[in-house]
Amino acid sequence: MAAGTSNYWEDLRKQARQLENELDLKLVSFSKLCTSYSHGSARDGRRDRYSSDTTPLLNGSSQDRMFETMAIEIEQLLARLTGVNDKMAEYTNSAGVPSLNAALMHTLQRHRDILQDYTHEFHKTKANFVAIRERENLMGSVRKDIESYKSGSGVNNRRTELFLKEHDHLRNSDRLIEETISIAMATKENMTSQRGMLKSIHSKMNTLANFPKIVFLL
Repeated sequence: MAAGTSNYWEDLRKQARQLENELDLKLVSFSKLCTSYSHGSARDGRRDRYSSDTTPLLNGSSQDRMFETMAIEIEQLLARLTGVNDKMAEYTNSAGVPSLNAALMHTLQRHRDILQDYTHEFHKTKANFVAIRERENLMGSVRKDIESYKSGSGVNNRRTELFLKEHDHLRNSDRLIEETISIAMATKENMTSQRGMLKSIHSKMNTLANFPKIVFLL
């Protein structure tokens, strides 16, 4: 393999690793944003459960803007990493590059797997955030309906009681979702640690695979 083409391949690998590191950090922050949104709304809901304040459970406008900004940044990084992976695939299929080079193909597949994992994680976290936001908006609407009913007539206590029980049911469901997200965050951090170990092992294997062979002449 010529020195020029070898340098081109190493440059692509360097770009891929840099983008993967940036994505890893962004996704961790993205997951924390989702968790803080949920926990923040729960605290606001517990603060004064039966007050006459009809403000929605969470004023998440700033977090919504942060969510949109981070989502766009992650999508851009994923697109750039996809482009680098495509260039690596083109390189392995280009003239003058051994098509059966196991080290090259293994490296390319590893970067593809990482891209797939990051893409899946991003879409999953994004869907969770949207679901939490929609649920909080619904619960805020229910709370306003309850308070409006209580302040309007002061009668039909049975209906008010049913509304409050339904509100409690939604709050319990919210607590279960918070616990699930916390477990997912712990799992994600563990996977991140394992991913770092695998990267280190993979790097050492590539170094050994590309190490010049020493031929002893008798």
